[in-house]
Amino acid sequence: MSEKKLAIIATKGSLDWGYPPFILASTAAALGYQVQVFFTFYGLQLLKKNMDVKVTSLGNPGMPMPMPMPVLLQALPGMQSMMTMMMKKKMASKGVASLEDLRALCLEADVKMIACQMTVDLFDMPTSEFIDGIEYGGAATFFEFAGESDITLFI
Repeated sequence: MSEKKLAIIATKGSLDWGYPPFILASTAAALGYQVQVFFTFYGLQLLKKNMDVKVTSLGNPGMPMPMPMPVLLQALPGMQSMMTMMMKKKMASKGVASLEDLRALCLEADVKMIACQMTVDLFDMPTSEFIDGIEYGGAATFFEFAGESDITLFI
């Protein structure tokens, strides 16, 4: 039987949207899958050396809040940083690994991470800002793998 394959497209670059691709990729790799993650548009934030990602409840009505908070209050300056700090503290207290740790685990498990070259060029992102161990390629590069994958996820 051939090795199973998982292809993931990561398009979001916030703290809460950074967890799914790294958790799914690292878990699949641990289960013996060959895994590739294609990071495009805002998902590229997850590949930066300085991964300064935040979380916000604005536009996310399903986000559980520790206390009821009007939307107007959530939009005040500093609220995003406060909410990010609260989320990181809660995750640490529950033993959830950091995004940096999960990303390192993926690299260690030979998860192939591809930065979308078109998006890098579009936003004039210097490649020196990205971590080592990733590749750069376009959609066609990713489709070679995704077309043969058992599972493809868009996150």
